[in-house]
Amino acid sequence: MNLKLLVFTIISMLFLILGSSTAYAIFDPLLKPNNKMGIHILFTSELDDAAKLVNSSGGDWGYITIPIKASDKDIVKWQIFMDQAKKHHLIPILRLATDGDYFNTTVWHKPNEADILDFANFLNSLIWPIENKYVIVFNEVNRGNEWEGSPNPDEYAKLLNYAVTVFKSKNPNFFIISSGLDNAAPNVLGKYMDQFTYLRLMDNAVPGIFNQIDGLSSHSYPNPGFNQPPSVLNSKSITSFKYEKDYIETMSNKNLPVFITETGWSTSDLTDKQNASYFKQAFESVWNDPSIVTVTPFILNAGEGPFAQFSLIKKDGLKSERYKTIQNIPKTKGEPILTNIKSVLGKSIFKDILPTKNFSEHKSIDDITADSKGNATKTFLKWLLNVR
Repeated sequence: MNLKLLVFTIISMLFLILGSSTAYAIFDPLLKPNNKMGIHILFTSELDDAAKLVNSSGGDWGYITIPIKASDKDIVKWQIFMDQAKKHHLIPILRLATDGDYFNTTVWHKPNEADILDFANFLNSLIWPIENKYVIVFNEVNRGNEWEGSPNPDEYAKLLNYAVTVFKSKNPNFFIISSGLDNAAPNVLGKYMDQFTYLRLMDNAVPGIFNQIDGLSSHSYPNPGFNQPPSVLNSKSITSFKYEKDYIETMSNKNLPVFITETGWSTSDLTDKQNASYFKQAFESVWNDPSIVTVTPFILNAGEGPFAQFSLIKKDGLKSERYKTIQNIPKTKGEPILTNIKSVLGKSIFKDILPTKNFSEHKSIDDITADSKGNATKTFLKWLLNVR
């Protein structure tokens, strides 16, 4: 076997091995400068307004929570979203979601292992802006309407355990976060389950399940009624994250970081000015807890509909007092570990630095990948054909 053929064979094998996964693992976001300010959005087109909110007043690399439905795996759409997130210095947290049940439109379809595998394959095919790939495994699963009619902690714990295994096998950079729970849910057989009963039954079904995950999602709403002042500190209020975390620690040996991915006050009973003052007080006196990675209030722009009472941008497009108050809160310049496309073969073969993407020019998935793959291939072939 001549030198060129030998080198070509070895390099081909390297691409097959290294192309399937990365050799890294998750980093602890609390051990690096971290901008905990975030916002929950519903659409991938909202990144510009989100960045102006969370990266204001000295902040950089804030967070966005966004749901991704099982029926919405458009690789062009979501790769452009990731590229734009990197351009705007936003850290995405993707919450897995199924679709409404065809026969019962009042509930969400219950996920299964095939859904998990499909999500893992799809999300691993995307180039994320930072090394941590934050994924929340479904939503408020202690509510029956989020689990095809009836909450089932046994099923969810097993599915969460499966998700950890599958996602980590695809890429160790996946940072798996458990579902946020409805902190106001009562115990109503077949309809609702309070968060602590649900958590205990999860651990009964899969002992040690909370040692498997990387983070805890909390929906720390000011309940009851989404209108309690931030001075109310109990398991149903904006400090519910602490009660949930403390309870989980009795069943695990892991100090889980907290992601408050939904919270906020309703404008149904409170003025916009009261709402704004509550946010300011909460960030200064409650959500300054060192275990919190991010707080992403619900919601940036709801438009019309039932979520309008939480929207930081009004239906006429004007910014609310709440938006302006959050925008003016001093923030931290975050320094997450960024994803970087590098040569896997070293400078001895690839003498040219592999190009990074020009985010302003990408219009399709071909644009997204062509530069890096095409130039790398040309460089390699040029070297190969000139080997002596």
